Amino acid sequence: MSIKATPAASHPGAPLQPTGNPMKDGLGAAAWAVDRADRPDLTYTGEPRIQPMRTAHGFTIAEGDPDPRTMTLIAGDGVSPGQVTEIWVDLAEPTIRYYEVTLNGGGETRLLPVGYVAVKKGRNELRVESIFSGHFADIPTTRLPDVVTLLEEDRIVAYFAGGYRYAEPSRLEPLF
Repeated sequence: MSIKATPAASHPGAPLQPTGNPMKDGLGAAAWAVDRADRPDLTYTGEPRIQPMRTAHGFTIAEGDPDPRTMTLIAGDGVSPGQVTEIWVDLAEPTIRYYEVTLNGGGETRLLPVGYVAVKKGRNELRVESIFSGHFADIPTTRLPDVVTLLEEDRIVAYFAGGYRYAEPSRLEPLF
């Protein structure tokens, strides 16, 4: 793998500055494990561990719990990038892992890790602060519509983590 960065200064040990899309280049805050297996994590029965509810039989939203598919999704810039249309669950640990977002103006989908979402129950909203609405189209995708590999998971989560640092230039500077 080539490193998509250049040294920030000429002295040895200078920090690296990304040269492309820093949220996808695998550096710093947006880094992932390069040698992660490009296959899905499997259950003890050999099926993909993380699946959309459309294929994970027996999984539903508990009665009385809010359904994120009915909520408004708001990105860090206050704009909605699309609608949550599906929920991906972990078959081994019955929990929600991802929301599948259908993007505005085209119908493409992206996975949104649950750990980067705040649920605002009183306002019926899901908020994502790490990235802005325009970043959703660049979220790494999965090769298959109902399967996510370990490597794909790393890249998706790294993209959202990197957004805290790289989503806008002001986040690159010190706070004080």
